[in-house]
Amino acid sequence: MSASTAEITEYCLKTAQAARKASYQLASLDAEVKNRWLGESAAALIKSEKKIVAANQIDLDAAAGYGLSDAAIDRLRLDSGRIASIATALEEIAMLPDPIGEVIDGFTRPGGLQILKRRVPLGVVFFIYESRPNVTADAAGICVKSGNAVILRGGKEAIHSSQAIVDVLAKTASHCGLPENAVQLVSTTDRAAVGEFLKLGELIDVTIPRGGEGLIRRVAAEATMPVIKHFDGNCHVYVDKDADIEMAVEIIENAKCQRMGVCNACESLLIHEAIASKALPEIAKRLTERGVEMRADERAKSIVPSATAATEEDWSTEYLGPTISVAVVDTIEQAAEHINRYGSHHTDAIVTGNLKAAEIFTTLVDSSAVMVNASTRFNDGGVFGLGAEIGISTDKFHARGPCGLRELTTYKYIVRGDGHVRT
Repeated sequence: MSASTAEITEYCLKTAQAARKASYQLASLDAEVKNRWLGESAAALIKSEKKIVAANQIDLDAAAGYGLSDAAIDRLRLDSGRIASIATALEEIAMLPDPIGEVIDGFTRPGGLQILKRRVPLGVVFFIYESRPNVTADAAGICVKSGNAVILRGGKEAIHSSQAIVDVLAKTASHCGLPENAVQLVSTTDRAAVGEFLKLGELIDVTIPRGGEGLIRRVAAEATMPVIKHFDGNCHVYVDKDADIEMAVEIIENAKCQRMGVCNACESLLIHEAIASKALPEIAKRLTERGVEMRADERAKSIVPSATAATEEDWSTEYLGPTISVAVVDTIEQAAEHINRYGSHHTDAIVTGNLKAAEIFTTLVDSSAVMVNASTRFNDGGVFGLGAEIGISTDKFHARGPCGLRELTTYKYIVRGDGHVRT
């Protein structure tokens, strides 16, 4: 083992041990203390705007060297408006009910034994995420509010921005009485550190990776603790034969164009053959006006000749930019089959005026959120009233969909007796 490898191993172990110690203190911390930290952190981020923007500029200046796309650079960028939004997200978390200590269920057995099922923190969260510095604050806030210590491993492309944010959070934590090391940012950008942390299942309770499919599959394969997976967002909108065409055009434009570089943006459009010849030209006109390229199957291309012919790869691609795949289907069942085969189980929508069709679609499509006559962009923790989310899980255990405060908890049974013994 080389010295550098040994140093990384030691650093990761000490970081995880510090987080474990902090987690025990956080588990019993009053909601008032956590909420005060969130409020003061929000105010401190606003006051530290110049320092944060300056740190962010260092990352932006280096972005081209990392080969980041325009969409990735947009996610990386911080300005006064985005910093204000980060602060607002922390304030919103503070206003949410504290889940810790909630009695989920309670009953008394015939012999008088009292049993409570109480919500408790997971413990230590290792969170790996992409180059979005706003996620640094969101994850810290949601983990601490739910009683968890968090180890943040952001992308190297945002290291200066994330460090500036964590410095602010650490300073307010000390002032508010949070345990030291409740929030830690991994200081090394060496990829070997991820592997070292994944070995520490005895100290880290759950790992949450947010990023490309390669990262998530690596984490799932190497982790010695449970993993909440956040795969990519190949989201679909299906236009049913009974859809209102004007509504469909508005929903598709919003789902695709409102913000293209996010995981709940629409990447694929399916349309019933009975309405395709009438609806598809109107949809194509609107998307073309917004600069979106359509990659179409043979039937869709015959209706919109300007579209590019789609390849097999297009059906499973998360573009995160001005491209959308388009296919004509014969039935709602065929639409659901296509989505379940090529989609990422993230967010999919149907536009229809038929209640039975909506019920069939929501039953058949296996995704974390299924929308009826609404944009895929609504699958979001804040929109759902969960406050800032730590991610949108495309997994089924232990959480699915937007991961808010409750999704970062588990439960324990508290059993009260009066000298009870089992015979």
